[in-house]
Amino acid sequence: MSEKRGLSLEDKREKMLQIFYESQDFFLLKELEKLGPRKGVITQSVKDVVESLVDDDLVSKDKIRTSVYFWSLPSCAGNQLRNETDEREEALTELKAIEQKYNMLKDEMGQYVDNDPAAFEAMKEAIEVAHAAPTDGQITFSF
Repeated sequence: MSEKRGLSLEDKREKMLQIFYESQDFFLLKELEKLGPRKGVITQSVKDVVESLVDDDLVSKDKIRTSVYFWSLPSCAGNQLRNETDEREEALTELKAIEQKYNMLKDEMGQYVDNDPAAFEAMKEAIEVAHAAPTDGQITFSF
């Protein structure tokens, strides 16, 4: 008595991409909503899945007059993924350089902690409190 479970979002995305790659054609949303169920993607989720693919630049979208067309070619998706990889590598290199600079500056700040004006003022106030304390010669402890 197992329940039939639907496809995960990632599975739906793969199935919709297959539609684009197999036909290498342009589609209206209505056409995709008809083709989706043939691949196991229910009609109600086709729009959300296609929009997520558009958001990730795996599917292109363009409005011509009153119609919105969707398309994706295997070469375009491959190029997009390669471009994202290059951008990611550049970003990681930049991040590493920034982290090194941050750690260097943090170490340098540690060298100057003894000359911190706020710490100096706190010590000065502590000394004044100590001098103002009563000195009757007796030390009392409370437990």
